[in-house]
Amino acid sequence: MQKTHILDGIRVLDFSQHVAGPSASRMMAEMGAEIIKLELAPFGEQIRQVGLKINDRSVYFIQQNRGKKSVCVDMKTDEGREIVYGLVKHADILLENFAPGAIARLGLSWEKVQHINPECIMCSISTFGQAGPLATLPGYDFIGQAYAGITGMIGDEESGPYIPLAALGDTMTGAHALAAINGALYHRATGGTGQRLDISLLDCYFHCHEMNVGTISASNGAYTPKPGRHHSAVGPLGVFKSKDGYIILIAILRRWPDFCDAIGMPELIDDPRFADDAIRAQNQHILTPIIEGWLQAQESDAATIKMLGEKHIPVAPILSIKEVMEHPHMQERGTVRTVTDRGAGSFEMPGMPLRFSAFDNDLELDAPYLGEHNIEVLSNLLGMDSAKINALTTQGVLINEALPNHNN
Repeated sequence: MQKTHILDGIRVLDFSQHVAGPSASRMMAEMGAEIIKLELAPFGEQIRQVGLKINDRSVYFIQQNRGKKSVCVDMKTDEGREIVYGLVKHADILLENFAPGAIARLGLSWEKVQHINPECIMCSISTFGQAGPLATLPGYDFIGQAYAGITGMIGDEESGPYIPLAALGDTMTGAHALAAINGALYHRATGGTGQRLDISLLDCYFHCHEMNVGTISASNGAYTPKPGRHHSAVGPLGVFKSKDGYIILIAILRRWPDFCDAIGMPELIDDPRFADDAIRAQNQHILTPIIEGWLQAQESDAATIKMLGEKHIPVAPILSIKEVMEHPHMQERGTVRTVTDRGAGSFEMPGMPLRFSAFDNDLELDAPYLGEHNIEVLSNLLGMDSAKINALTTQGVLINEALPNHNN
């Protein structure tokens, strides 16, 4: 039988909420895996109630949970825990992003998972990791970002740090988790067994320092990177005031002579104040006004970007989200795509960032209603009949919400 996608046949029991865990399982769903979203009764996933809602459907929830099957269980009951244990037996992966120790208190420690299903891969995502002095602290994306030294590199010395209004750490940690899961699946497929994966936002954020950590250490602290609009180690690289607003410009390494020629200032090439990337960074207080003066004298930012781009100088406009969504490249590539939800209707959202030549990269997927797949999952995997499922629903062990009536 032909596979629908690269992870067809893999089953994930997904307890995760918000973004870090759900982004990992969402990409797995888009890669063909069966995702059973285990939601805790009575309300299920917290972000069902967050952000813009259309017909009581959270757009935020839809984006992170397309392609998943919802089973809503009260794990505080003996019957609920037995249901979950039964599902663990059939899972290739158990994914969770509770605070460290929380899932064990629900009855699913790593030791319990191993006992139930030795082949299961358990991936735990958290802010600080499963162990260490910070492990028990509450945390979200921006908390991990701050502890990782990333927030201190955003903003400027005068105004102080800023936060980026995007879930950079959560989605990046989800991608790291996906990489670890796929590695663990390969290990298991080549003769290994299940294992525990410990993925933290802090580790993933700290991993983003491209040169700061090594340079600070190797220089014995003599090098201190500074936040701001421009890179403190190499230049010119940063945000420059232009004719119509601001642009990003990178003219380092071999691009520097080409840039000087492009702007009609070849004399800058041999100017000792700008002899190499490091010296240019040190003298950016001199160089930046020169570059910005040239930029602001041009016809328009669009003309500047076109001209520099044709000369292979890395340059980009600083687009608004709306401008990105309307950009022809993003539309053609599927970076932004239109989805249709059964309740919220049609709207645009980010596309699938992983592309595979052997498969369709835009599967037809729906975000689930709470407990929508209780009957399907429990009957198919656990052999429960409708009478048993109805009884558990009446008792509150299982929860489900009404599906929309499309006939009205």
